[in-house]
Amino acid sequence: MAAASSLSSLLVSSMALTSPIFQSHCLNNTTCKRGTTMAVSLQTANKPVIHHEKPANKQRRVVVTGIGLVTALGEDPDVFYNNVLQGISGITEIEKFDTSQLPSKIGAELKSFSPEGFVSSKLAMRADNFMLYLITAGKKALADGGISDEVNGQLDKTRCGIIVGSAMGGLRIFYEWFENMLILSRRPNPFSVPMAGNNMGCAALAIELGWMGPNYIINAGCATSNHCILSAAGHITDGITDMMLCGGSDAGVHPIGLAGFASCKALSKRDCDPTKASCPWDTNRDGIVLGDGAGVLLLEELEHAKRRGARIYAEFLGGSSSADAYHLTRPHPDGIVGCIEKALAKAGVAREDVNYINAHAPSTQVGDLIEFAALVRCFGNNMELRINSTKSMTGHLAGATGAVDAIATIKAIQTGWVHPNINLDNPDKAVDMNLLVGSKKERLNIKVALSNSFTLGGQNSSILFAPLHSE
Repeated sequence: MAAASSLSSLLVSSMALTSPIFQSHCLNNTTCKRGTTMAVSLQTANKPVIHHEKPANKQRRVVVTGIGLVTALGEDPDVFYNNVLQGISGITEIEKFDTSQLPSKIGAELKSFSPEGFVSSKLAMRADNFMLYLITAGKKALADGGISDEVNGQLDKTRCGIIVGSAMGGLRIFYEWFENMLILSRRPNPFSVPMAGNNMGCAALAIELGWMGPNYIINAGCATSNHCILSAAGHITDGITDMMLCGGSDAGVHPIGLAGFASCKALSKRDCDPTKASCPWDTNRDGIVLGDGAGVLLLEELEHAKRRGARIYAEFLGGSSSADAYHLTRPHPDGIVGCIEKALAKAGVAREDVNYINAHAPSTQVGDLIEFAALVRCFGNNMELRINSTKSMTGHLAGATGAVDAIATIKAIQTGWVHPNINLDNPDKAVDMNLLVGSKKERLNIKVALSNSFTLGGQNSSILFAPLHSE
């Protein structure tokens, strides 16, 4: 045992000494751990030092050149947005598994999703649904952005990255793995771990595209997508990449997902009337309705997009994230206000220029009103302001919800129409109906749009989009 321990220590020490992080530390600190002084060569023999020039300090602008989604209201951006403009709900009774023993029987379920044409048949059999949604939405965003196989072959793939997160990851795969573990004679599927990890959708898509830029996920619960979008845009403005796929994907309409959210009393109990169950700001709201899906944006550096003649939907102005540091489930209005104000400051946007807000508003008694109060504190004097919640129709897509909300926001900028708030039959007395979009779509010339996503634990995110204007 002692010999094995010594060998293990030697291996760890060897790996540490060859680690770039360790070498960097030693270069800056002549005396390393345990007082050992080391001489480290700055150059490997026969290999010239490569000098990388830093990008110019001029602010690189970020634009949206492609959008892709998978939702219960459509898998084409135009079809999706036409449905929400008409006030159509995607929430129905769940059909893909038995719900008789579950506390909730409704969700925004994908009834006819097929990954065919986007995912290989072998991967489709092995992968969890969240991966299939992610890859499909990602490829749809690329196609929408004009990135064909030929164009992809001409890109500098070291400057193309993917950050598409997931809050719940591979629920179905984990569930099947657990069931197999209970039967001693059955071995777990060897693909259980690689196909259930939240990061594997990004990895699989990068392998297929050959994109070698930043590739990771952020899991910030229901604020996952916005955090991924913020990080992806940061890589572009920092000069690290020219193009990023970003957003979120989740497959929470599953027995584990339903039971988990129901146990903390977060789900609506209005199983008898599914299309009315998600009703942000209505007095009868009683919880969220889970939905499945994915939303992916193709972000691109402005000049890069112009050079290839890309269609530009909108400009991403920036945003912010913050923590309430207050309560596990209850949001704090000061935290939301602080996040929004920081987003405005970082983007250089005056609050009076924001005239459209796609609110988080998940149809909960507390969350809806705390966010609305924060919005009034930030923007209440703006009589042009219009506020709506896409979740009244899509349900709550967990880690994907921010990206789908962002796509609705971008389509509002593109079309000049903002979608209605459905099921707002008995508005809560604490909300001002002069600020909320009514039961029909409305015309709006959007100057700057804000999209919010918040989550349990008080993790906040706010992102801003606007029509592209010349400097």
